[in-house]
Amino acid sequence: MEQKSSLKWLRVFIPIWAGQVFSLLGSGLVHFALIWWMTEKTGSAAVLASASLVGLLPQVFLSPFAGALVDRWNRRWVMVAADGTVALATVGLVILFASGQVQLWHVYVALFIRSLGGAFHWPAMQASTSLMVPKEHLSRIAGANQALNGLIGIGAPPLGALLMSTLPIFQVLAVDIVTAGLAILPLLFIAIPQPVREDAHLAVTPKTVWADVRGGFRYVVSWPGVFTLLLMAAMVNFLLSPGSAFMPLLVTQHFKGGALQLAWMQSAWGVGVVAGGLLLSAWGGFRRKIITSMLSLMGIGVGVLLTGAAPAWGYWIAWSGMLISGIMNPLTNGPLFALLQSKIEPHMQGRVFTLVNSLASAMMPLGMMIGAPVAEWLGLRSWYLFGGVMCLLMGFIGLTAPLINTLDDQQPGGKRIVPAAEPTISTD
Repeated sequence: MEQKSSLKWLRVFIPIWAGQVFSLLGSGLVHFALIWWMTEKTGSAAVLASASLVGLLPQVFLSPFAGALVDRWNRRWVMVAADGTVALATVGLVILFASGQVQLWHVYVALFIRSLGGAFHWPAMQASTSLMVPKEHLSRIAGANQALNGLIGIGAPPLGALLMSTLPIFQVLAVDIVTAGLAILPLLFIAIPQPVREDAHLAVTPKTVWADVRGGFRYVVSWPGVFTLLLMAAMVNFLLSPGSAFMPLLVTQHFKGGALQLAWMQSAWGVGVVAGGLLLSAWGGFRRKIITSMLSLMGIGVGVLLTGAAPAWGYWIAWSGMLISGIMNPLTNGPLFALLQSKIEPHMQGRVFTLVNSLASAMMPLGMMIGAPVAEWLGLRSWYLFGGVMCLLMGFIGLTAPLINTLDDQQPGGKRIVPAAEPTISTD
């Protein structure tokens, strides 16, 4: 009876989670189809870079405001509205492609709207997960999410290519409308718990939203351990994001390889992410989540170092480094998000998670702006070596600095939790 009640949360969470799986798959197909269409139509690197920038802008500049609204509004209906908005943007593209009237700027607008929907949907789902899933299972759910993202990253491009070879693009895009409907359907019937806020009676105005954004920032800054952890996460994104952009050059210039060798390197990362996510889902990590995360961050450093240090004849050394980095990625990120979900007060989670997303997104173009000239100056492999050493150093600091390694025992604001005295057993 007790086991049955302990699994009750699965009946609420799994239908919603499964719906999001379909939504992610549809989004992956749309992303591949639009990128391929722009590549064939323009053949311009500037167009592809601009498309990436358009999709990035809402994540960087609008995410904090989206998080403030997520913490005020009903999170279930936020997800319904976000999925519905993304689907409507896709409907517009389907009509334009089917009628032959689509222009490049139409695609840019759709990408912006889809990214804006994601800026609301992602924090709403993350913040809702902590209210539906018991704390002891958060790391496993995070591992399952990481594995899922890895699988979609591996499977969506070839599936998209197959569909593009047999169907017109508007029919491929229409798949996303169906998957969005599958994501919305369970949300219409399953209630998601809402956090209690003392100021819930206040009207949502620009003034209250701005006050909430400032409040979220103050909340993070006032908790030194969490603030330091977020800065470390941003630094890791800054260090590692250029690596994927440099990979084609590393394969062709250093290893003298071709498209097949590049595909194997990218596959090693994707397979590693899936394997690491499945491992975390089954294992759950160490009892102290921060230990799992920091040890795995050091593992990422080892993998990046192997990739950068491999000699010209050591392609498979670099391939092994990519595999190790991929495995360690979900083992780093999963416990980190589970820790934030278990420690941050529910009514603050939307703002905190969007702050994480905004910082991480901003680091991607910044990393490229700095990483590219450094690689030109010191050599392509220098960035991998620098990134690997820094990941090792940050992981070591996280393991040894009390500010960070005690996060599992901290309360909001950074105060340590005093262990309760052992209960006495009455013999009466």
